[in-house]
Amino acid sequence: MAIDAKAKARKAAGEDVINFGAGEPDFPTPDHIVEAAIAACRDERNHHYTPAAGLPDLRAAIAKKTARDSGYAVEPAQVLVANGGKHALYNTFATLLDPGDEVLVPVPYWTTYPEAIGLAGGVPVFIPTDEASRYKVSVEQLEAARTPKTKILLFVSPSNPSGAVYGRDEIEAIGQWAVDNGLWVVTDEIYEHLVYDHHVFHSMPVVVPALADTCVVINGVAKTYAMTGWRVGWMIAPTDVIKAATNLQSQSTSNVSNVAQRAALAAVSGGLEDVAMMREAFDRRRRRMHELLNQAPGVVCPEPEGAFYAFPSFKGVLGREIRGRAADTTMELAEILLDEALVAIVPGEAFGADGYARLSYALSDSDAEEGVTRIIKILSE
Repeated sequence: MAIDAKAKARKAAGEDVINFGAGEPDFPTPDHIVEAAIAACRDERNHHYTPAAGLPDLRAAIAKKTARDSGYAVEPAQVLVANGGKHALYNTFATLLDPGDEVLVPVPYWTTYPEAIGLAGGVPVFIPTDEASRYKVSVEQLEAARTPKTKILLFVSPSNPSGAVYGRDEIEAIGQWAVDNGLWVVTDEIYEHLVYDHHVFHSMPVVVPALADTCVVINGVAKTYAMTGWRVGWMIAPTDVIKAATNLQSQSTSNVSNVAQRAALAAVSGGLEDVAMMREAFDRRRRRMHELLNQAPGVVCPEPEGAFYAFPSFKGVLGREIRGRAADTTMELAEILLDEALVAIVPGEAFGADGYARLSYALSDSDAEEGVTRIIKILSE
């Protein structure tokens, strides 16, 4: 956040900053979704309180969309509409965790995960991965980290920040391990439609049906439909968990904005043509950024398999001076790149992975190419 704030301040001052920090699509929300929101504003039904768990039509549409997109058959009563994916995660951990319960969290992780766990009194247990494993955790690592206090495995595929996508066999092995050990799984599927090449998204409770009674699926409209600002996410879980989480939400926020819910209804009920267009653009940028990043001296970047992030290792860069300044950490490197090359990256420290950085390719083709070219130039000096 410190790097992002500095980058935005310099850009506002008129400097030509290229910001790889954005965790959101660089496309506008599709027109039919916007039009649904405009119509909702004029509909008096949306001017009043509605059920805390979400509009019945939207909960039903999310259940139908989930069956369509991942093959996971659920009932509307298993859906709770929340104020974005973050809120759905908060509700989930607050509902499931007692103080001292441990949650297995593969590293690198999205920055909110350990915070939401901690706010619920839980204890995140971090499991490191690296570029050699393509940022994927193994069953052996999970078993080594499991203790009598372990209650939940957090599973994310496609991953923010690494772009890793687990294969079906890997998901089956991990899911069955969770079942065998009586663990809950919280699986974040927000990037389900953003996978590339031969990689395929698989929902863990579909691959391992025995997990359904101890699994919470997190999702939302933000990444798929370019709706990050609309703040509509959801959790899918057994009905007793949804009932408890709804009670919590009813006392914290009540219902999500009705206008945003009506927009989300148009999104999940519609086709995926706009999604396909965005994915094609992300794929093109992904391949070019991967090619260029691996031309930078000291940088190793696995090819991203999903989402819209590259997660290169800068370990071969650290420990040297760049334009007279020490770059001993990726935080220091990020500051140098911003000051000297006007390029903003997110240092790996934000994701529990020192020596790495996240670069989003949710920006224009020309900016993506220019930004990485600047990085190559300064690291080549």
